[in-house]
Amino acid sequence: MADSSNNLKTPLLHNRNQNDEEFVINIQVNGGGGIRNPNPNPNPFEFLGASPELPLPRPSSIDPFKNRTPSVVGAGFYEWVKVVVIVPVALVRLVMFGLALAVGYLATKSALEGWKDRQSPMPRWRSRLMWITRICTRCILFCFGYHWIRRIGNPAARDVAPIVVSNHVSYIEPIFFFYELFPTIVASESHDSLPFVGTIIRAMQVIYVDRFSAASRKHAVSEIKRKASCNNFPRVLLFPEGTTTNGRSLISFQLGAFIPGFPVQPVVVRYPHVHFDQSWGQISLAKLMFRMFTQFHNFMEVEYLPLIAPLEIKQESAVHFAERTSYAMARALNVVQTSHSYGDMMLLTRASQLTREKCSTYMVEMALTESSFGITTSEAMELLDQFFAMNPDTDGRVNIHGFLPVCGLGYCRLSEKIFNYLDVEKKGSITFRQDM
Repeated sequence: MADSSNNLKTPLLHNRNQNDEEFVINIQVNGGGGIRNPNPNPNPFEFLGASPELPLPRPSSIDPFKNRTPSVVGAGFYEWVKVVVIVPVALVRLVMFGLALAVGYLATKSALEGWKDRQSPMPRWRSRLMWITRICTRCILFCFGYHWIRRIGNPAARDVAPIVVSNHVSYIEPIFFFYELFPTIVASESHDSLPFVGTIIRAMQVIYVDRFSAASRKHAVSEIKRKASCNNFPRVLLFPEGTTTNGRSLISFQLGAFIPGFPVQPVVVRYPHVHFDQSWGQISLAKLMFRMFTQFHNFMEVEYLPLIAPLEIKQESAVHFAERTSYAMARALNVVQTSHSYGDMMLLTRASQLTREKCSTYMVEMALTESSFGITTSEAMELLDQFFAMNPDTDGRVNIHGFLPVCGLGYCRLSEKIFNYLDVEKKGSITFRQDM
């Protein structure tokens, strides 16, 4: 047995066998018999191999999901006058929208009637019938105020670029690309049950995916590769960001479009505006549609960028392929790239349900967090609920008195050291990003 003056040796289990491992903590003592503590703020997790300082990346000051359109009440005299003047026109647009939607739905139902083999390419006569729906979608865009759409460049031939990737700002892009390219898209399984929308995307031979299921994601990649490799299928369209942003930044890309290893054509979509931000951020669909209907005209630009192919000589990874594509799109948009992901949108939505104050402070750039610390989105959601149980203030910060009870800790010197270790800013309070 080790010398008790220099070592503390305690078994983890009682009635252990001789071959059982033991947990040993060595405590050094100085000549005066007291515990040597050269560091006034020791690391309480040092014996677990934790670094002396919590390796926390600096938080991003960018909120890629914030819609910057002021409410009609605070929009000013011009917006009030415009809404009043345009209301009669908006009602006509709404009627035209309903008619176009009904005609397109009936045409799509007719094209799908009796078609059983959904795994094979759509027969040519059915595809021609879908032109009625495509024309109806252009009418829908017209009703929303997109009377003309500026195009820069041209889409490449399908056999040259079987996969198209685009940034995602609003629900307008899928409508536009349906009319322009009639592609196969990748969508959440929940979209299949949506009225009208579910029927139309089935005609596009949609590839369904559950983003939280590894098996579903693997199957989706396999389907992307199968359909992209056959010229009888439409080209495949993906929004690699996985959710809509406000168009002022480009968030991290998912890899589904890049794993198959086919050339991709990036497309960037812009919505130039002064008064009305058309992005589908933290804004309800009804409010967004109302503002679109009550604009004289909504501007939209679509730019087809040069093809990007994987580097076969270097056997380029999907990650690097996605990074090159993301960089090309960010440069064309003249925006910054961030490590946010769909997980941050989920955190933002959950935070808005729990509080209405500074919800963006609860985003943690999930793509970086998951790769650096191995924390999944579902785990982050659970941690967020736990953090709100600590009763954060209006700035989204928690002090030690809110932290300890939820963590099941009593107030003592060790608990204080643990809290101070997390408090990397030394403000006497921690944020959700630090608590994770």
